[in-house]
Amino acid sequence: MSVKMSKAGQAMPEKTVHIGKEAFEAAEDTEIRWLGGAGALINSRGTTVMIDPVLSGFDMPLLIEVPLTEEQVPHLDGILITHCDNDHYSRETCGKLAPVTKEFHGPRYVAGLMKEELDIDGAGHDIGDKFTVGSVTVTLTPAWHNWQNESPKHHTREFAREDYCGFWLDTPDGSIWAVGDSRLLEEQLHMPKPDAILFDFSDSRWHIGLEGAVKFAAAYPDTPLILWHWGSVDAPEWKEFNGNPEELCRRIVNPQRVVVLNPGESYKLKAGCL
Repeated sequence: MSVKMSKAGQAMPEKTVHIGKEAFEAAEDTEIRWLGGAGALINSRGTTVMIDPVLSGFDMPLLIEVPLTEEQVPHLDGILITHCDNDHYSRETCGKLAPVTKEFHGPRYVAGLMKEELDIDGAGHDIGDKFTVGSVTVTLTPAWHNWQNESPKHHTREFAREDYCGFWLDTPDGSIWAVGDSRLLEEQLHMPKPDAILFDFSDSRWHIGLEGAVKFAAAYPDTPLILWHWGSVDAPEWKEFNGNPEELCRRIVNPQRVVVLNPGESYKLKAGCL
């Protein structure tokens, strides 16, 4: 397990693996690369998709080196944004990647922000909507993360549940579920069995939380859990960024399925899970 501790006691990955141009080339399988934070690059038989990429412009110090810059991205078939928080929706990254990206997708509120702030014609969707990006079929799954309504500073409008989502990706090699930031929802425990989950396990009440993560993992006991939203932001006082993979492994069934990637490291999707 590639985990070390920062000077302030945060669990963090051991190193960063640079992502080269080969990650964007035609492929015979589906590979997932962690971008750090809650971002991923997926190459499914040549269809390239990024989920919540934050490659620059973040307003908090990082523990990691980002595995590539926007200038090193040759092309993308699509960018998927789960919600408007700046550790998921990077205006700077989306703006820089717009010239090399065919499509942008997100909840309707996020698509409106893209148009208003960046003049990007992103496609807005409702929860449950399906669309395709190349060889990948994407479905929006429900999330519960409208924390702004509890914060006078951030309550600039009435944020709705449907302003946030997860993404279920059906690829030629199996299914990937990027759950997104969310409190645990009952319907999240009764989905078809995915072949991999991009798994948020930070112990924050506006996230699934550690106890919720244990319950979530038990609902899909054979599915590999690719950990994200941990070990990237230098903020020891913020629960949102402080999940420890070793603690999670001690609590869940079949802990050998926990996948702890270094930023930039790849994981090859296998249909049928374990």
